[in-house]
Amino acid sequence: MKIVLDTNCLLVILPPKSPYHCLWNAFRQGKFTLCYSTEILQEYEELLSRFHSPYAVFWTMEMLLKLPNVIQNIPYYRWNMIEADPDDNKFVDCALNVGADYIVSNDRHFNVLKEIEFPSVKVVDIEIFKRIVLGF
Repeated sequence: MKIVLDTNCLLVILPPKSPYHCLWNAFRQGKFTLCYSTEILQEYEELLSRFHSPYAVFWTMEMLLKLPNVIQNIPYYRWNMIEADPDDNKFVDCALNVGADYIVSNDRHFNVLKEIEFPSVKVVDIEIFKRIVLGF
């Protein structure tokens, strides 16, 4: 299963005491493939740097760059489907370009995608994604 992970969800799966840390472990075990673009990776690094030590940021970014279940993507077309927060469009563009099964996000701006028939982009929040990955 291929996903694009919004930064807000990356931030909640990293802390060991988070109820969603099991998703970080599942990712490291190869249970899903994480897709990202350079823009997404830059946002990850920027926001991780605000909340974590340089050491933690370095190792997180290393995993995102080197694990076999990651796909780096260069979107060549901008769909501009989210008008309320155009910065979120980088996640949509990446998801469409790689044929991702889901965008995982807790951001309400992505709700507009449920109203757009084509191209179809499935968005799930972190709780639903946890159920999908863990099977409950």
